[in-house]
Amino acid sequence: MNINEVKDLMTQFDGSSLREFSWRTAEGELSFSKNKNKVLATPAGSVLSEAKASAPAPISERSTERAVETELVEEVATAEGEAVTSPLVGVAYLQPAPDKPEFVSVGDTVKKGQTLLIIEAMKVMNEIPAPKDGVITEIMVNAEDVVEFGQELVRIK
Repeated sequence: MNINEVKDLMTQFDGSSLREFSWRTAEGELSFSKNKNKVLATPAGSVLSEAKASAPAPISERSTERAVETELVEEVATAEGEAVTSPLVGVAYLQPAPDKPEFVSVGDTVKKGQTLLIIEAMKVMNEIPAPKDGVITEIMVNAEDVVEFGQELVRIK
């Protein structure tokens, strides 16, 4: 199932009177719930929230929780290093707080697991870790950019 099919399912679910929806395949499980404070997806890896991203405006009163299983970080090999891609849809933050310095800058040496940036989805802050030791060769998003699933965020060489 690709991300467009998941988005279509989310749209149909949001417009329906259903409170919960679950679907299991050999690849994993996908669940949606309109009930608050509930774990929605339980893949072998981690549980991450996905939201239809808009400007970082307040979420509507009738907001619904949505989650899909994703890999923590997907890597794509390139000539300038490996691209770290977004595991979910959300708003990218390059620093932990407005008055703090950025997590990383071009030319910085990073260690595997070091936080590169944060992606906010449904008011949940998801840290994006470095998949390996290396040097940051490019940062491909700006602070508070809306990022898509699979979008390249940072390159590490």
